[in-house]
Amino acid sequence: MCASLPSSLLRRAAALVLAAALVCPVLPRAFAAETFPWSGITYIVTRLEDDPLLIDGSGPAPDLAGYPLTILQNGRSRDLATAARQELTIHHEGQTFTDDSKLEPITVTLRRLGIQPSPIEGVLIQISRGSIEITVASDLVYWERDAVETPYQTIRRANPAMAKGEEDVVQVGSIGEKGGVYEVVWSNGAELSRQLVEELDSEPVDEIIEYGTAVKPAAARPAQAASVSVSRDAESSGESGTLTLSNGETLRFSKAISMTATAYTAGHGGVGTRTASGTAVREGVVAVDRRVIPLGTKLYIVANGGVVYGHAVAEDTGVRGNRIDLYFDTYQECINFGRRDCMVYILE
Repeated sequence: MCASLPSSLLRRAAALVLAAALVCPVLPRAFAAETFPWSGITYIVTRLEDDPLLIDGSGPAPDLAGYPLTILQNGRSRDLATAARQELTIHHEGQTFTDDSKLEPITVTLRRLGIQPSPIEGVLIQISRGSIEITVASDLVYWERDAVETPYQTIRRANPAMAKGEEDVVQVGSIGEKGGVYEVVWSNGAELSRQLVEELDSEPVDEIIEYGTAVKPAAARPAQAASVSVSRDAESSGESGTLTLSNGETLRFSKAISMTATAYTAGHGGVGTRTASGTAVREGVVAVDRRVIPLGTKLYIVANGGVVYGHAVAEDTGVRGNRIDLYFDTYQECINFGRRDCMVYILE
């Protein structure tokens, strides 16, 4: 059994513990990780036309979003590491090594290959699509683009010769740049020189996109145009007879009239949305001279050129004599149909 300590000694010990906690607070794990020193390696990272990144542990942590790299804590220090599967090509003292990247600090990768960078050597990391090229040397050369960019404008213009709904980029846009590309030499831990190797002086080029406005031609009701055979009754001197359609349907007609057919649609030529009979305009409605064909007469119309308008009803007026006007839903269909001779069968 342990002997009890005097209360005065216990109070003194508690005070010492509290003082120590105030002087040396416990750090959160994430914050504590930031206090680990850098590995001592200086990395220069280049990717496509991005500005080079100088990573040596000083200053704020770099933004590596989009790069196949990350920063890992390795034992008692932090280091740059590969973060995605990439093919590695490593150059050091005239030798070239190849390896597959792993989620490990780059110094560990180098150590596996027998490479130990000296205090005056840096590591140049050049990133391209799917591969990383690493050069370990005391003298490193890379290129840096220093330019002010001017964005290009996108111009859209109508092309009446192109079908509606289609688009075509007839001129690819490009940004304007003012500045230059510099060759930078890094030596013994510091930038040694910077030389202009390419002057950038270009104006932006507009991107031009053409879009179609032409309505694709629509067939003038060709669906029923496969074939229509006509059989005339002998006893009626050929006035009446039977139509046999391609689907096998038969229609009796009392008379056949040869006429000149034109086309019309709502919104053009003063045509409204109601017929002379008070019905709504629609395909299958035709305009006639009521003295030739009474309103309400059911018809079947076959035009020359293999165009079958098909079933129709005489519900509209506006033509005179031996003419008939066929209604279509679009103006383009009217244009396609034009003016044709046709045979109009009066159905029984």
